Amino acid sequence: MGSPKHYDPPLSGVRILDLSTGPMTAVGRLLADLGAQVTVVRLAGVNDDTGAPAPDVLDTAINRRGLEHVDADAGQWQPLVAGADILIENTRPGSVNEAALDVRRIRAEHPGLVVLSISDFGRDNDFREWQATAPVLHALSSELTRSGIPGQVPLVPPARQLPYSVAAAQAAVMVVSVFLDRLRTGEGDLVDFSVLDGAMQTLDPPYGSAGTASVGVAVSKQERNWIAEQLRYPIIKCADGYIRICLLAKRQWHGMFEWMGRPEEFADPKYDKLRERFLSPTLMPAIAKFFRDKTRAELEAQAQQYRVPAAAVLTLPEALRTDQIRERGFLREVELEPGLTVPVPAGVAEIDGHRASTLTESVAPQPRPDTAAILAARPRRNEGLPLEGLRVLDLGVIVVGGDTGRLFGDLGADVVKIENSAFPDGLRGNLTSVSQTYAAGHRNKRSIGIDLRSAEGRALAHRLVAEADVVLTNFKPGVAATLGMDHDTLKAVNPGIVVVDSSAFGPTGPWATRMGYGPLVRAAAGFTDLWVYPDGQQESRRKAFCDTVTVYPDHVSARIGVLGALALLLRRERSGTGGSVSIAQSEVMLSHLAAEIAEQVVATPLPPTHDAPWGVFGSAGDDQWVAVTVRDNDDWRALCSVIGRADLAADDALSTRAGRARDRARIDDAVGEWTAGRSPTEAMTLLQRAGVPAGAALRAAELPGWDYYVARRAFREELHPLWTTPFVMENVQIHSERIADPPLGQAPLLGEQTRELAAELLGLDDAQIDDLLARGVLERFTAPVEAAP
Repeated sequence: MGSPKHYDPPLSGVRILDLSTGPMTAVGRLLADLGAQVTVVRLAGVNDDTGAPAPDVLDTAINRRGLEHVDADAGQWQPLVAGADILIENTRPGSVNEAALDVRRIRAEHPGLVVLSISDFGRDNDFREWQATAPVLHALSSELTRSGIPGQVPLVPPARQLPYSVAAAQAAVMVVSVFLDRLRTGEGDLVDFSVLDGAMQTLDPPYGSAGTASVGVAVSKQERNWIAEQLRYPIIKCADGYIRICLLAKRQWHGMFEWMGRPEEFADPKYDKLRERFLSPTLMPAIAKFFRDKTRAELEAQAQQYRVPAAAVLTLPEALRTDQIRERGFLREVELEPGLTVPVPAGVAEIDGHRASTLTESVAPQPRPDTAAILAARPRRNEGLPLEGLRVLDLGVIVVGGDTGRLFGDLGADVVKIENSAFPDGLRGNLTSVSQTYAAGHRNKRSIGIDLRSAEGRALAHRLVAEADVVLTNFKPGVAATLGMDHDTLKAVNPGIVVVDSSAFGPTGPWATRMGYGPLVRAAAGFTDLWVYPDGQQESRRKAFCDTVTVYPDHVSARIGVLGALALLLRRERSGTGGSVSIAQSEVMLSHLAAEIAEQVVATPLPPTHDAPWGVFGSAGDDQWVAVTVRDNDDWRALCSVIGRADLAADDALSTRAGRARDRARIDDAVGEWTAGRSPTEAMTLLQRAGVPAGAALRAAELPGWDYYVARRAFREELHPLWTTPFVMENVQIHSERIADPPLGQAPLLGEQTRELAAELLGLDDAQIDDLLARGVLERFTAPVEAAP
């Protein structure tokens, strides 16, 4: 990867004070990698003794690498905060630390300051003092009820801080969008960020957009159906391990058919239909037999030859040794403390072809602009949204592409989706209707149909680019350039344009052109191999991979793309020029395994990763579960009191974390006996009231009605013109003093606003538009007379 001499970190000059502790320190890390001056402050009486359990030593060290650290008392604090742009804090709601910091007083004294106030459940509701851990967040976001094999305990996904890692990306987007607006208005804000909200919306949102394999069925309607999920992205045993393939599209099936030697048994055209392939009792066994004597490397090479998407299921060590990781310089050796040197992800975004990271060569900081003059000149709708006045051209497809544009639209930007019926968005399904999952991922957008394969179509698109701020793409590397929509081409049209490209493995390296559906990326990055039941809990000797009921990392990769674009827009205010941001979804995923990667080379034994109990326990009812976790001795004593086990509390062998970890089975039996007699909600509530992190394993359908999500206005019901019944989708993105709820713009048909946009943005008259429509340069679809069922 190149390191251009002209590299200018986009957040250079932005001054951030970070009082946070624990896994949400990842927010500061993301901003520091983009060039912000992040100062870690240990403030006497506020975060020097938080009362919180000791954070994971590796996670904290990795997140804090290369940052300035300051110890401050009350007298030193005032000049620090007076010179800051952003303050990040996560004092525990209801604690003496929260009262001592008093962020509302700080906001009153410093009205231009943007405060990101992080807590597990937000600070504006009756759940404010509840506490979370990763299993609790998985349970309350509905991820847990979609992970694992039916009939067995739900499986907590890998990466021990995964919900926090994805929530950190959401938090970073929100705070930078508010700060960018502050440069226009002069007004700061207080963002009340809930980790649970961020995890629910960003890991695998039940009411967000789903992948193409869902065939338009919302995630919220999907249950744990492990057998059916194996058909979507099947994992097949081969000579030296496992390989995952994708046979969703007809062309992919035709490639598989040719690869197998055109077997007569499957020559019937009915197999062109996805449903027929899924229901066939003989097709997958035939493919399994065909793969049995071939190695993963052989199968990957042959799959590329026949254009069948495929990826070997690699272990994490295997994934880290690949040429792709090595050539892209994703890992750097870092001394976290004297005598402890470990490989660390070097950053998850490339800015102008440069790995954005504090681990790359130092660059002299630039002063940030005092105002956002470029954006200030744009007309606003005065709807209270931070990105009003921005225009975004959205060429993104499927989940990561759809979500990137949707975030801009939810935050107030004018998002124009450019598409064409020859290559429609895979989530559409039907050009004259809108699926529920498409509606969720493409709200607050307008659509113009343009054939970018024609010179005339590209010229029209470039006229749109000339007046736009951001262009979004997530094609396979090289496709955007072919369509004339890559940054190298567009910067000649508009020097201020910001272009985001997201791909499976990044724009460079030997895997750059690989087809990269999310499940294939997870397999190649070592994540699939980790998403399995522990030894001894497998249903059979065959490895049971359980990562298929998810579209991770699409949603979080979208947030990283938006974050990079917002940072470049801020840089544009002082430089006058735009830039490019490239996101490799595989690297976003591997960044969430930073601590696990580092652990592989740590020679000194580390403390147990988790206290005990730490897991999922059966509750009263059919297939009902609750996550129960203990972080420290205080949690342990509280747990023993709630479940009525004074004998366990008095046992000296269980008085330490290490002791409890050694006797985990006995503790689990005691907790399981107690939870079995109570509903998940009752068990959760009793434990949370005592200060023990616990969460009922909610199903997606239960989320909109749960009191917490109701209080946070997390969901709204919408009746789309093409549907006869309403459906649920996400609602609030930012809880703050100034930011309004997202607009109510409904997802468009392909080219639904072509005529309107051609007149408004291109200045074409009716005759010109009619001519372009007749010749197929422009396209427009309209709804059928009767609404879809």
